[in-house]
Amino acid sequence: MSDSTNITFTKLDHVRDLMENLPVTDAAAVEGAQARNSQLTKPPGALGRLEDLAIWYAGWRCTARPEISLPQIIVFAGNHGVAAKGVSAFPPEVTEQMVLNFQHGGAAINQLAKTFGAKMDVHALSLEKPTADFTQEPAMSETEVCAAIQIGWDAVDPVADLLVVGEMGIGNTTSAAAIGMALLGGDAADWTGRGTGVEGAALQAKTEVVAAGVALHASKGDGLGALAALGGRELAAMAGAILRARVLSIPVILDGFICTAAATCLHVTQNGVLDHAVAGHQSDEQAHERMLAALGKKPLLQLGLRLGEASGGALAIGILQAAVACHSGMSTFAEAGVSDG
Repeated sequence: MSDSTNITFTKLDHVRDLMENLPVTDAAAVEGAQARNSQLTKPPGALGRLEDLAIWYAGWRCTARPEISLPQIIVFAGNHGVAAKGVSAFPPEVTEQMVLNFQHGGAAINQLAKTFGAKMDVHALSLEKPTADFTQEPAMSETEVCAAIQIGWDAVDPVADLLVVGEMGIGNTTSAAAIGMALLGGDAADWTGRGTGVEGAALQAKTEVVAAGVALHASKGDGLGALAALGGRELAAMAGAILRARVLSIPVILDGFICTAAATCLHVTQNGVLDHAVAGHQSDEQAHERMLAALGKKPLLQLGLRLGEASGGALAIGILQAAVACHSGMSTFAEAGVSDG
């Protein structure tokens, strides 16, 4: 694993340069995990996708018989200038109120973190200073987006063996929809969903905001350019954390629509940058399925969730823990004295 503690981002080109030379999965560990899987006391393929997940995880952890003992969940919070356009059913003050709820252990994500034995960290990013209204100007300057990426980068615990990142930010489904449209094409209506529950005229107005933002920033270049122009600090921080995890060979479980939008900014900038990540779930936000398909990620769960705050990703920790526990804990035919036919 690389020592990435002292890396500082002051320009997006620093991020782009880093993305060109990233660690890859350990071929010897993958081969060893495949060999072990073929000898476990079960019919070939009987554990289905759990077998693939365990082998994938083994490759990133560089051991044929891995364990998951130190999962980390990070929730990033940010406020959006575009929220002033009435794109959410809740006011921006709710972002800070929910951060306090996270810190006091009262949110859904706190209960899920405890359930799966995960360390949970919360980072509020300049809530008193929302990003700019992206229908008028870029949401963040290069300095601002780099600062947010840095916060995400620094938030990852190097000893963690699994990472889930999530978010809280009133207005951020609008930001994610705009990023999806800008990077993957289609119409604003294809990407804009109900978010916190907007309907009717409010949903139409939200769709128009997405279209206006994309029209203004259509020439912003790669995914990182779109992240600065249309994103939020919490999206940039998630991108930074996902990238740091790759450098540290820490597998990542992506959360919902907004987390996936942040990941898409990385994917469009550098193909293959998300090889260390799986999709924890497919949320109820209408465009999430389309975005996951563009990334080539099949979700582990589909439960109709649309809460955010890393909740779907946290639930998927249990799936990956089960996959790894079966792979590393089961006996082989030889160890169990069972005939393999």
